[in-house]
Amino acid sequence: MTREDRSPLRTADVARESGYSVQQVRDLERLGVLPPARRAANGYRAYTAAHVRALRAYRGLASAAGPVDARRLLATTFDAAQGDAAEPGARLADAAAAIGAVHVRLARERDEALRAREALRAIQAEAATPDADADPAADPSPGRADDTMTITELAAALGVRTSTLRFWEQEGLAVPDRVTTLRARQYGTGAIQEARIVAALRSSGYGIPAVRDVVATLRQVGGAAEGAVRAEQILDRRLDQIAARTVALLRAGADLAAVLDEVWQQEGG
Repeated sequence: MTREDRSPLRTADVARESGYSVQQVRDLERLGVLPPARRAANGYRAYTAAHVRALRAYRGLASAAGPVDARRLLATTFDAAQGDAAEPGARLADAAAAIGAVHVRLARERDEALRAREALRAIQAEAATPDADADPAADPSPGRADDTMTITELAAALGVRTSTLRFWEQEGLAVPDRVTTLRARQYGTGAIQEARIVAALRSSGYGIPAVRDVVATLRQVGGAAEGAVRAEQILDRRLDQIAARTVALLRAGADLAAVLDEVWQQEGG
């Protein structure tokens, strides 16, 4: 630790260096995002460069995992760093594992988005490729019996529950072409393609309102290929967001490691 790191900082100094307001610095200290500041002889808080790094770490963690998870992770970490429940090495391992879990979550979100994009591209390719085995003289209506699926068959094909398909139907998504008097649902080609797009977006973490917008676009343009293009654009933006969150997490990790080292050194770790 350099002499500059040990130099006391006022609340206003920390606010200026971190980009937060004075009140935000105080609020975040109260929430445990910062290690407690020592009091100077005059009673004022005496911060150090470690507190600035902690705020930078919080900013990155909040961007990567959300402010609630970021506050919980930092508060738990600083509590452990100042406690006697574990050896410093074990506490460091716990903190590293918590950061690693966020990395794993982001990697999983990216994999889900990539799989969803792959599924959407397959839908586009199918829509653009004529069925070589189809009989040109046959009725092209999507309501033909050999083109339909029951709710059980569609749920199995998508890997979701039938209750999920019913929920989507209630929300105006993947609506069956026909519901019999016995409430048996039959999905035609168009409804099946809609359901595949809905499943791809939902598996990547998109909420019902965003998915509803994509399905509305699909119906306006009248084709699954165009709807899939719109959905793919949404997923591309999500992948960009995940990349930005991952970079923010990498920056936060470096700041967090530095501040934890200082906290534990002060505590005699």
